[in-house]
Amino acid sequence: MLEVGQKAPEFSLPDQNGVIHKLSDYLGKKVILYFYPKDNTPGCTKQACGYSERYPHFAEKNAVVIGISKDSVASHKKFEEKQNLKFTILSDTDLEVIKLYDAWKEKKIYGKTALGVIRTTYLIDENGIIIKANDKVKAADDPEKMLGEI
Repeated sequence: MLEVGQKAPEFSLPDQNGVIHKLSDYLGKKVILYFYPKDNTPGCTKQACGYSERYPHFAEKNAVVIGISKDSVASHKKFEEKQNLKFTILSDTDLEVIKLYDAWKEKKIYGKTALGVIRTTYLIDENGIIIKANDKVKAADDPEKMLGEI
């Protein structure tokens, strides 16, 4: 897990519409950067919908929400439309940023050990510095918890 106090690593990834986003595009705003395993699964849907419902509150606090998973741009677009999501979701099919942010680890899935995305949330300040880091994320609680952290 990346450390609180360190500069968040720069990245460049496509969103659900194929538009490229860089972390540096968001300097001057707080960024909730969260990594999740898979579009349209129960936990990931609860987490995404929670962020979407609270998005106006994040915006009032000069913050943006960015979700990242290894799903494709097309999968993200379907997820956005089905759930009416109001924030950016980035596609990292090569796992480059997921690994850079230490969210790709061994985990147990149905009793088997496999590599996968560990649900991880970072809060990055207006200058690009990590001010909160959590890899013990409860999907349903994460949006409210992060809103309280801002």
